[in-house]
Amino acid sequence: MRLENGDDRSTCHRIENSDGGADGLTENFSPAIDAGEGLLVPPLNFSMVDYGVFRSGFPDIANFSFLQTLGLRSIIYLCPEPYPEANVEFLNANGIRLFQFAIEGSKEPPLVNIPEETIREALRVVLDEKNRPLLIHCKRGKHRTGCLVGCLRKLQKWCLTSIFDEYQRYAAEKARVSDLRFMELFDISGFKQPPTFCSHIKN
Repeated sequence: MRLENGDDRSTCHRIENSDGGADGLTENFSPAIDAGEGLLVPPLNFSMVDYGVFRSGFPDIANFSFLQTLGLRSIIYLCPEPYPEANVEFLNANGIRLFQFAIEGSKEPPLVNIPEETIREALRVVLDEKNRPLLIHCKRGKHRTGCLVGCLRKLQKWCLTSIFDEYQRYAAEKARVSDLRFMELFDISGFKQPPTFCSHIKN
């Protein structure tokens, strides 16, 4: 990690579409929000994961005003490339801490190698309440972000069917069997207890 600028049974959860339907596999496109004087534009694939935890694709300058409304304390960035200067300036101006975990991306699924220890380190950041509210993002908010959120869901006692449904909602036709396998085999025994911020979602 690089730090910049400073009951035991699983439960199944219904995954909702933006139109209210269930188990959608289409990509999320975040609508603009009218803030009176102008539009607040969320990043691609933006969504709330849980209280104080959000996910998205890579935010750009057009998304900064929207991100300010979240009151973020931290951003978890899952790519190896340096954070853009404009984004770093935004973080510094708003007192947001950047946690960077350099997970390589690949367009060839057979070559994808998800580093389990890196995901564990990122998950520890998510679970530390001092870091929330926080935003998790990679480039498009699909694979690397989806794997981290999926591992969080295992801690929250979600069943694999619901974890996979949520992953596929963002990855759509780009879903990778290697990602699903990684989430299925991810060992949560090293974490002492589920996060205390988990919401209790009715089935």
